[in-house]
Amino acid sequence: MEYELSKMTFEELYEKIKNNIKDTDELIKIKEAYNYAFETHKEMKRLTGEDYIKHPLEVANILNDLNVDATTIIAALLHEVINNGDREISEIKELFGDTVATIVDSITKINKLELVDDSESSALYLRKVLVGLATDVRVLYLKLADRLHNMRTNYVISPKKQKKKAYETQAVLIPIAHRLGINSIKSELEDLCLYYTKPDVYKDILDKLNESKKELQEDLNEMKESVTEILSEQGLKFKIKGRVKSVHSIYNKLSTGRKWNDIYDILALRVILDKVSDCYMAVGLVHSKYRPIPKRFKDYIAMPKANMYQSLHTTVFGIDGHLFEIQFRTYEMDEFAEKGMASHWSYKEHGTKKAQNIMEQKLEMFRNLIETNENVDDDAFQVDVNSDMLAEMIYVFTPKGDVIELPNGATPVDFAYRIHSNVGDKMVGAIVNDAIVPLNHKLENNDIVKIKTNSNATPNKDWLSFVKTSQAKNKIKSYFSKKERTFMIEKGKDILEKELRKRKLAFNEVMNDENLKKILKDLKLEDLEDVYLSIGTLRYTAGYIITLTSDSKESVEDALIEKVNNKIAFEKNYKNDIIVAGMGDLLVNIANCCKPVKGDDIIGFITKGQGITVHKCDCVNVIGKSERLIDVAWNNELNSEYLSDLYIETLNDKNYITDIIAAFTKRNLYIDTFKTKEYVDNYIYEVTLKVKNKEEIDRIILDLEMLSYVSSVKRSK
Repeated sequence: MEYELSKMTFEELYEKIKNNIKDTDELIKIKEAYNYAFETHKEMKRLTGEDYIKHPLEVANILNDLNVDATTIIAALLHEVINNGDREISEIKELFGDTVATIVDSITKINKLELVDDSESSALYLRKVLVGLATDVRVLYLKLADRLHNMRTNYVISPKKQKKKAYETQAVLIPIAHRLGINSIKSELEDLCLYYTKPDVYKDILDKLNESKKELQEDLNEMKESVTEILSEQGLKFKIKGRVKSVHSIYNKLSTGRKWNDIYDILALRVILDKVSDCYMAVGLVHSKYRPIPKRFKDYIAMPKANMYQSLHTTVFGIDGHLFEIQFRTYEMDEFAEKGMASHWSYKEHGTKKAQNIMEQKLEMFRNLIETNENVDDDAFQVDVNSDMLAEMIYVFTPKGDVIELPNGATPVDFAYRIHSNVGDKMVGAIVNDAIVPLNHKLENNDIVKIKTNSNATPNKDWLSFVKTSQAKNKIKSYFSKKERTFMIEKGKDILEKELRKRKLAFNEVMNDENLKKILKDLKLEDLEDVYLSIGTLRYTAGYIITLTSDSKESVEDALIEKVNNKIAFEKNYKNDIIVAGMGDLLVNIANCCKPVKGDDIIGFITKGQGITVHKCDCVNVIGKSERLIDVAWNNELNSEYLSDLYIETLNDKNYITDIIAAFTKRNLYIDTFKTKEYVDNYIYEVTLKVKNKEEIDRIILDLEMLSYVSSVKRSK
């Protein structure tokens, strides 16, 4: 499938842009962005033989057809100046502002990523990284437009690379285009992917369509004239379009087992009207002449699709017995159907409040998806991506008739938290369609849901096992996190008061303002509640806190050093991960500098105000400090998890982030943090893992060292 090479000039694009963007300052900035990109890409060529500047021009053109804002157009013109130019992001920020720089920086990183393999898990990870990097939803629009133009010229690369790029597009980008509601890009990408992954099937369908093209077009025109006559007689104002369905759409029908001769509904009409009421009137008029197919009428106006698509759909027996799918929608709905929520950038300028609300709702969905998944593990992120962004959605009603969008499989608890977090926290029951249902009941389309609340009620941890939305999960977890903190503060206070009574000390004298300031300074805590919390969570003992207030020369550190000098033997203490010689009741901290894990040779270091910090024996921070060292050992009776840092260096300038993540996934290792540092000739990945022992670290280091592009793997020293 070869498209005609781009002949568009910037002057032609600029004239089109002026139809959408009127602000003079913004138009000047767009010209400046083009000139900057032109100078950057001068003398560069694409594989097609075109000047490289044609690519950002075409990407900007695709986006302009979606009515995007000036910022997106500017970013589109500049989106390759880092990857395929000698520009710095700091220069972009200085010339075009922070927002443009952020978008360009994000797309620069995203464009270096690719699938590791053809597995679904790999696709999910790439979606995670892509959505995570797209801190502004406009980055996703830019990525889709960039991929569309590249797919149009996909024929210039090898067949193997063509298929790989097409699969990546199918698995990662088309689902996102669908959720954003950009049908114009989604449909073209689907056809292009089918062409490159199944060229014989694509050609066969196209040949069959071409054989009957004349007959189909005649029937389409005749049906179009008939519908026009029906609606005109009633004085309706409308525009009507006719089309033969796309190759990919027909392929989907054939994939269900239907034979070519059994596919009749490949002809479609679209009727665009002024008002919603006209849409309902029009479908009734068509049904009065042409018999509709039972169960094929869909009202997506009253209940929009997951991506906020709205239209009335019906399929009728039309001219020559052909089945015709006919859609009825308003002009605003039609623009949204083709352009998705990007179309609302233009509507916002005209003050359409409903359009603004829809736009913000969808933007918020992406923001929430990113923000709520910053600190969760990969599996949880996959679940959230599937449930909140890529899942099939249902539409249920409040008793007042408001429509609530939820993922398929959602429960009344999800519904309650979608209404308001306070409703979720206080709910005690649910009534669905006038019947009492359990809280784990799965809601269905058209359900009317009423939530019963009680001011004394609180969330239940069991809800986490069945709620579907990340919003509900995070609110429930947040409630219990706050509750646990309060409990630990009370527990710590109680422990401290008991210890003071045991020592026959007065609370007000020991914990006076002067002593409290000393404790807070020594332990780097914020307030008295933090002191209680540190005792309640067993970070420090009550005895240790009291000792800090003493004027005695013999501090806790002095006592520990004395025990070191006297070589006191280990005391068993099976409550802690690490056993300290002669100090069974003292809690310890793992050193952040070397992050030892079970199996490492370790030593304790007596630290002022922090008790004992455990280091690896070869840690540079304890070498030569024997007077403050104390023997420690791992408690083999406990099986805890520990954080450990890895530094992975690659050989060349290609970004292998998805490959690296895949290696950890195969070992079922949890990634706590992941940072990428890009240099001229290589990348260094800083990864913090959660592991059970040194054996797990050694295994993953060996796995990584076996990868051809990895030059070294090191642990923190």
